[in-house]
Amino acid sequence: QVQLVESGGGLVQPGGSLRLSCVISGFNLEYLTVGWFRLAPGKEREGISCISRSATNTVYADSVKDRFTISRDNAKNTVYLQMNVLKPEDVAAYYCAAYQDGFNACALSARDYAYWGQGTRVTVSS
Repeated sequence: QVQLVESGGGLVQPGGSLRLSCVISGFNLEYLTVGWFRLAPGKEREGISCISRSATNTVYADSVKDRFTISRDNAKNTVYLQMNVLKPEDVAAYYCAAYQDGFNACALSARDYAYWGQGTRVTVSS
């Protein structure tokens, strides 16, 4: 059974940084494509970043491009989301998700992802 557990959320001031972690268990991360999604109050779920199995391809939503960086450490079965220059509009619950297909590509379509974590909350406020 594949399980994803997010951590690293919290309260940060505007302009600050956080690093989210997603630890995968029950399956070798090497065979998973992983994405990060977020859900803000009153808004639809947004796919913000993904990383291919090969780690050669990453995708970012325009809303986070040049501020967020996704990475993976297969040896630790962990995917990270480094979030810099955080803004109040980044406030949301952040979820990691994964699926088994693909190698050199990934996409931000939620319906492609079979496995989901429980989320970690990010608050940006002064």
